[in-house]
Amino acid sequence: MATKEATVYILDLGRSMGEKRNGRSQTNLEWALEYVWDKIMTTVATGRKTAMMGVVGYRTDETDVGALIEESDGYSNITILSLLKQFLLVDIRDLHVKLRPSSTDDGDVLSALAVAIQMIDTTTTGKTGNKLKFDRKINIISDGYGFMDTADLDAIAEKLKEDEVELNILQVLGVDFDDPEFGFKEEDKDPEKEQNESVLKDFAEKCNGNFATLAEAISQLEIPRTKNTRPVPSYKGTLTLGNTDIYHATLTIDIERYPCTMIAKPPTASQFVVRTDLSGAAGASTQSSATIPGEDHRADGQLAAVKSQRVYQIEDTDHPGMKTNVEMEDLERGFEYGRTAVHISESDANVVKLETHPCLELIGFVQDEKFERFLPMSRTNYIIGQKTNTSAILALSVFVHALYEAGCYALARLVTKENKAPILVLLVPRIEPNLECLIDVELPFAEDIRHYKFPPLDKKLTISGKIIAEHRDLPTPDLMSAMSRYVHDMDISEYARGDDDEPSEYMKFEDTYSPLLHRINHIIRWRATNPTSSELPPPPQILTKYSAPPPDLLDAAQDTISQLKAAASVKKVPPKQKGRGKRTLRDREKPLSGLDVDALLGNPKRVKIDSANLIPTFKQALAATDDLSAIQAAADDMGANIRSLIRNSVGESGYGRALEAMRVMREEITELEEPDIWNGFVRALKGELLGGKLGGDRREMWWKVRGSRYGLVDRKRCFASEVSEEEAAEFYKA
Repeated sequence: MATKEATVYILDLGRSMGEKRNGRSQTNLEWALEYVWDKIMTTVATGRKTAMMGVVGYRTDETDVGALIEESDGYSNITILSLLKQFLLVDIRDLHVKLRPSSTDDGDVLSALAVAIQMIDTTTTGKTGNKLKFDRKINIISDGYGFMDTADLDAIAEKLKEDEVELNILQVLGVDFDDPEFGFKEEDKDPEKEQNESVLKDFAEKCNGNFATLAEAISQLEIPRTKNTRPVPSYKGTLTLGNTDIYHATLTIDIERYPCTMIAKPPTASQFVVRTDLSGAAGASTQSSATIPGEDHRADGQLAAVKSQRVYQIEDTDHPGMKTNVEMEDLERGFEYGRTAVHISESDANVVKLETHPCLELIGFVQDEKFERFLPMSRTNYIIGQKTNTSAILALSVFVHALYEAGCYALARLVTKENKAPILVLLVPRIEPNLECLIDVELPFAEDIRHYKFPPLDKKLTISGKIIAEHRDLPTPDLMSAMSRYVHDMDISEYARGDDDEPSEYMKFEDTYSPLLHRINHIIRWRATNPTSSELPPPPQILTKYSAPPPDLLDAAQDTISQLKAAASVKKVPPKQKGRGKRTLRDREKPLSGLDVDALLGNPKRVKIDSANLIPTFKQALAATDDLSAIQAAADDMGANIRSLIRNSVGESGYGRALEAMRVMREEITELEEPDIWNGFVRALKGELLGGKLGGDRREMWWKVRGSRYGLVDRKRCFASEVSEEEAAEFYKA
């Protein structure tokens, strides 16, 4: 279960917060809010209802402490901007509007602190008066100006220590609080600010809090935060060697299995949709509580929950080309075998179903140097002795040391739940000062491995069996030597140097982060407070640091790279020829001479469509020109030939050729991004087929058109289309 949190941010909104200092283009408040928004958005992204936040502003133009304080005397110019609650997107947008510098310098930070303490007490106290289990935190963000009443300072400090509140006092801007550890000291400091800073520092030390300069906090914002999840056991049982039901001389150890590494995936956008109907839908099945307003939040027209509905359909035999819905209880299970769906009845499935029981059984051992590193196919897990069982912990320790000293890995059969399919795992010993355990990873079965044969890289084999050592596809000795020098010069294993000029690791594991995951999270946090901005912020430098080789290493290897290019005969590839899909001549590659080759050779600009060779000549006609009128003429000729095939068809004899011609015409016109040409043709054809204008009753041809789905091209298939998906679906109705 996630830890409950109650965090209050006390923000200085005084007049001095609207100033720009130390050469920055941002005001003190804007700079401070970089830290505040990052903290708030990081908490919101978790979607936890137990992570509550509140915001109190002091040195504000108004005074509003609500019903928390019975008498507002002594709390002037303090405003509760947001009570303690789970923050959603609506709350962030509301708060964003309120955080503006005021026109006053009146207001006491310690009085605002008393309001924050009262907010936390009110929220984290149960109905019986006992304190609930919460992590209580108060963050004060201030530039240190303004009057400060220190009369009740000691009492407030005692109250905070009693409530176990962690106090973080961070300065806004670089009108900085001096911080020798960070290396900043402000010269010619204002006496009022200096005194307030000293008071706040002593106050933080009295209540076991933290005191730092905001510049330090801002400098650490770009460092991605890794998520530590609470370990949940995936298996609690025994590790056995031998059949305990038959033999007595067996090994049995009580163990627990916990995740070692987890895959962190970036959030997807499939759960969100822009709200179009403000009266629409609350409480959908896939809404995210981190961003979608709940019942106790007003709808602001920004986002709405996505509703999911699953429908099963089959072909309707009474209406060709149409489908009918099927209830879930009328379905039978099927399994994919290649491209075929194989039906297995419930009775047959029960016969072949493997009945398993939870277990971890040792089935063999392998030398560590013989194990192939490409075989692991899952995330890893810890296997430790049962926490409350000293004998099990000792027994597992002996087994781990035995594997380590023998240089072996163990193979085991694992079933984590009743009747679950067994998997094969590799058990690797791991010994650390405070940890002795096994690391398990899933291995493939024989059916999971695919074997492929590739030709050798250093020789060519002819059909007759002759070996060719020199060939244009084989590397020459000069190329091998140049590549070896290039690899050596680009080696980063000894690139970085420490303080003692000894080689050090260039890309440390703890300094590398997933650009995909953290960049998306960075943009989501930024977009929440910048909903209308058209430009995205640049990615943090720490995410792109290792996306390219070090520049000085590349500069040092330039001579080697030039030699490698010469040995490999590297030449510039000509630009890829641009072909179809362009409707203007300037979008195509022109001849180097600039002459019109077709005109010189007397080739016609338009190709006449031959009814005896309908499809090839239609494609040639489209490939010969980029002129829209010529494309329209070719489509008209093609449409006339399709009508002729239908009109002259005896029964259904010509329908197949007409359908194939329609398919080609639809695909080619859509590829040219001119769907209106096709849509105009097929609308007219539908009326002619149902109206009997093509040589009698041709409704059967219309059913074939419907069954082949050769209707209107909607904007989902081609962005240039003006036909909606609903209109395209309505078109198939007679």
